Amino acid sequence: MYKLEQLDPNTLMQLVCLAQEEVKRRGLDDPVAGPRRAPKAARIFQVPETVKYLDPGQLDILTRSFRDWLHAARDARTRQARTRIWLLFLVLRYTGMRLGEVLDLDDGIDFDLARGVVMVRGAAPREIPLPAEVVDALALFFEHPMSLELRGQVFRLDQGYVRRKFSERGKVTDIPRELLNPRVLRHSRAVELLRGGVPLVVVDAMLGHQGPSSQYVSFSDADTRRIMNHYIFEERKMKTSARNMFVGQISAIRDGNILSEVEVTTATGLQIVSVITKDSFENLGLAMGMTVIATVKAPWVVLVKEESMLKTSARNKFCGRISAVNTGQIAAEVVVDLADGTKITSLITDESVGNLDLKVGDEICAMVKAFSVILALE
Repeated sequence: MYKLEQLDPNTLMQLVCLAQEEVKRRGLDDPVAGPRRAPKAARIFQVPETVKYLDPGQLDILTRSFRDWLHAARDARTRQARTRIWLLFLVLRYTGMRLGEVLDLDDGIDFDLARGVVMVRGAAPREIPLPAEVVDALALFFEHPMSLELRGQVFRLDQGYVRRKFSERGKVTDIPRELLNPRVLRHSRAVELLRGGVPLVVVDAMLGHQGPSSQYVSFSDADTRRIMNHYIFEERKMKTSARNMFVGQISAIRDGNILSEVEVTTATGLQIVSVITKDSFENLGLAMGMTVIATVKAPWVVLVKEESMLKTSARNKFCGRISAVNTGQIAAEVVVDLADGTKITSLITDESVGNLDLKVGDEICAMVKAFSVILALE
């Protein structure tokens, strides 16, 4: 039914069946029927343990590891060499291409940056849309005077060298070694797309799988491009506009006469507790296993340093490191990176930043009362 490098048809059938069984149980639309209702069902399926992939937190950690390595370059030539690896990583990360396909790219003719696409040639020819951030990074490098001597050869790197760089970047993370290779990155993009609601046949077309995904559903090339462009636009919009938004499944419920306590667990294992009224609980139709969105407004996030922490009634405590402090004339935005890659943003006064002596790199805990966590359906 569906052929994926390193994923046999039986494994992929498991993925589809799991999603469809959940769809039938909840009375939702079939996830392969189209993109309109697919996202609700797509995030529900569970990936078999035999499939190696990176979860969203690990993808973010690996991306930051490559970016930090690039920024640590001490001279122009070193930065140029590292930028080639960085661009190769971004193309692998967001296209799901095979490593061999990326290494065969001719950057002079295979990229149409005006349209934001990359053309893959060879055994599985196709056209893949690129996120705006990747297009900008490619354009910046291609147009740099030092890159003129490399044009047409930017991605012509040794496979062994690329794999070593993946291994090296992984040493500064807690990601298992067996997950640090381009093939796992390809699988990760496939899972990410499916969980984002992209139809199976479109994922099939994007990743260049051989053979049809379904005998009942098909999309034209124009349909495929439209759906992928829509997904990438929505993906970018969520990443840039969503602050303190956590998508997860309801993992625990405690009912009361007036209030209900709901625990939400994200894909990376982060747990958020929300307390809402009984009426709100019933109006939303919440139940165990449902996928919901938990949001917290930035002014409701209280920052406390571990050494000065007192007993508190806040149910949600998330500790990490400060990655950004953006000060203004009255308020300051502080971003905290958690171990799983999640970012939590707090909006506090400039005076509080000074009193707490907050700096990038400091260890900090973000506290959120359960009453401040808002639940919504997708």
